[in-house]
Amino acid sequence: MEETSLRKRREDEKSIQSIEHKTTNLQKELGLFSGICIIVGTIIGSGIFISPKSVLSNMEAVGPCLIVWAACGILATLGALCFAELGTMITKSGGEYPYLMEAFGPIPAYLFSWTSLFVIKPSSFAIICLSFSEYVSAPFYSGCNPPQVVIKLLAAAAILLITTVNALSVRLGSYVQNVFTAAKMVIVVVIIISGIVLLAQGNTRNFENSFEGTKLSLGAIGLAFYNGLWAYDGWNQLNYITEELRNPFRNLPLAIIIGIPLVTGCYILMNVSYFTVMTATELLQSQAVAVTFGDRVLYPASWVVPLFVAFSTLGAANGTCFTAGRLVYVAGREGHMLKVLSYVSVKRLTPAPAIIFYGIIAIIYIIPGDINSLVNYFSFAAWLFYGLTISGLVVMRFTRKELKRPIKVPIFIPILVTLLSVFLVLAPIISQPAWEYLYCVLFMLSGLIFYFLFVYYKFGWAQKISKPLTMHLQMLMEVVPPEEAPE
Repeated sequence: MEETSLRKRREDEKSIQSIEHKTTNLQKELGLFSGICIIVGTIIGSGIFISPKSVLSNMEAVGPCLIVWAACGILATLGALCFAELGTMITKSGGEYPYLMEAFGPIPAYLFSWTSLFVIKPSSFAIICLSFSEYVSAPFYSGCNPPQVVIKLLAAAAILLITTVNALSVRLGSYVQNVFTAAKMVIVVVIIISGIVLLAQGNTRNFENSFEGTKLSLGAIGLAFYNGLWAYDGWNQLNYITEELRNPFRNLPLAIIIGIPLVTGCYILMNVSYFTVMTATELLQSQAVAVTFGDRVLYPASWVVPLFVAFSTLGAANGTCFTAGRLVYVAGREGHMLKVLSYVSVKRLTPAPAIIFYGIIAIIYIIPGDINSLVNYFSFAAWLFYGLTISGLVVMRFTRKELKRPIKVPIFIPILVTLLSVFLVLAPIISQPAWEYLYCVLFMLSGLIFYFLFVYYKFGWAQKISKPLTMHLQMLMEVVPPEEAPE
């Protein structure tokens, strides 16, 4: 028995070494151009189809609106450069978690994990699916807004569909992602080229006196940035491609400096395209901005716009589900959530419990929320931890001087991004307080209860509650721990 166990362990080690060797061979196959393409493909998603209206409603004029889009791109670029230093200095996986652990210890790191699981990732999933349902339903309610019940039911159906696809098959989920990513880039190119043609034809009337009527407040600027930065979501993920880049310490900063400004240019050109055919008032009255643009520019082929935007938003939602399902899975494996969430389906070999859990939380968010309130809720939580993580970079310049920094940004950049993060978190609360910020803070702090009960002290009675629940769900869903999953 021991011999068999020893032989199996040796085989597993050989298998792991073989996998690691293959991975090493694949690591350095991406050049600068590939890095730029990955950055552009990661960031451009559903945000550019839903945020223009919200940014304009807070800025109240075309000129300040376009400035906000440019400023959001600059902030995302600076933030990504800070994360590039963190990612090459601390090479552990898990996003912000290991950075916060190294800088501030386990409690802020755990609260990030908790907030990601219950606030940031599921609210992002809910926002994208609500965007999908608005664009799908808009052509059927021409001249009026679709009923909220229709939007929410369609969004819930999209969540169920995407959750099912990812729980059934990893391969099916990746096929869906590839198809929808291509659709996303097609519609972006169509809108930009159409806008350039219209500008060349002299459609510049809506850009005259573009700063007239501007009434700015700190809260309005903060909310405009929340919505603009939502469209840039994904900038903080870019250091994950470090191991796959040739000459990463040169190409990663270059990919960021070229890639994010390229996205910024696309976003500004898309907004300019919208304003070539819509006044500020008409854009604010539009239920689905890209659909209105298509109706005025591409008729009789205007049906292409909602179709491809629907594909784009579904692709973004699918990608979010695919990665966030793995986040829940890792949290369960590390003991930060119920152990059953780290289990794998016996038949499908997917982290089905984690994906289903994630889908349920997203549906709960859809019931009371709308896109604007959820974007504010998401952005408040996200920028609280972005700011904390980047402030950790400043702290570690003094407390962890021994760490190697292959990429080192000037210290004024993380200080500036930290200060801007503080502004983004506080300005909307002070000038335009809303319930979603209070709910968000209470939900984040509630993670401390779970941390001390299940992670820090590991009280016996808490373990007794979770153990039978795990066993019951294991039998019901036909899942097993990863190490027991069939090959």
